[in-house]
Amino acid sequence: MDMMNVTWNAAGDKVVILDQTKLPGRVEYVELATAEDVYQAIFKLKVRGAPAIGICAAFSMYVLALAMPQEEYGDFSREFSRTKEYIASSRPTAVNLRWAMERMEKVVTAHPSSPIQEICKMLKEEADAIQREDIEMCRRIAQYGLSLVKDGDGILTHCNAGPLATSRYGTALGPVFLGKERGIDLKVFADETRPLLQGARLTSYELQKGGIDVTLICDNMASMVMKNGWVQACFVGCDRVAANGDTANKIGTSGVAILAHHYKIPFYVLGPSSTIDLDCPTGADIPIELRAPQEIKEQFYSQPMALPETKCYNPAFDVTDHSLITAIVTDRGIFRAPYTESLQKMRS
Repeated sequence: MDMMNVTWNAAGDKVVILDQTKLPGRVEYVELATAEDVYQAIFKLKVRGAPAIGICAAFSMYVLALAMPQEEYGDFSREFSRTKEYIASSRPTAVNLRWAMERMEKVVTAHPSSPIQEICKMLKEEADAIQREDIEMCRRIAQYGLSLVKDGDGILTHCNAGPLATSRYGTALGPVFLGKERGIDLKVFADETRPLLQGARLTSYELQKGGIDVTLICDNMASMVMKNGWVQACFVGCDRVAANGDTANKIGTSGVAILAHHYKIPFYVLGPSSTIDLDCPTGADIPIELRAPQEIKEQFYSQPMALPETKCYNPAFDVTDHSLITAIVTDRGIFRAPYTESLQKMRS
């Protein structure tokens, strides 16, 4: 949990990220200095996890602002907006990406009479605030989530929603790490999460390093683990929550929810309140990112596992219907159905 996945370089003029594509074999950090650097880092999942993407975007908008026109506010503002839209296009499903950049842009639009240098200073302060707030949000999510389980329970999780995906604690894994601090031991079954193996490469890595009892399983083993009675709750993260409670998360999450419903296991979605998009009516309105066929056919293999001409369908996310979700756990509390009513509290 002490591994910083998004931070500043020594001079404070570049973003430094932990390259998650190299884990668990190597721990490498890379600097981001241009808009293309940032776009590729987010698109290629060097930085990933909805909260971490938002933090990276906020940090990056400050760094990129330093190289924008500094004489005229109009030129600076237009370039800022153009760059924001370019980076936002890198991962369209995760609402935190656009949320963080729009928050940064409000700093610009709120100070049209201020010197550009002063605006840049305020941008850095805002980026730091977004990261600090994420740490506190994750702690609150962890506290709420921990209240739903007891010592010795088995937790099944999908994809990665731990410290690597946030700033500290994580969302879905937050209760596990906080429980460890408090002497509450939880056993975790981590889906490997195909095709990019975030569960195998990242979740099991974090939990193993954190001294958590973790067992890695293939995605298609979840039913057996549940049937054996080893799972008392499912904890997953989310990239966007629609107003009716439908949630988008890494592909395969909806299948876990269906299995949990069959075995009568509580299925909890954990995420910061910033992932709740009340302007998105249902899951059908969430854009689902489609990724390259190579991720299925070639990545992580020494040779291709399918013919070059074989067609692939590779959505990065799926949508879990609200009817399958026991509760949505946020930094602002635990929300239960009917979500069209309970989630409206986010507006207050």
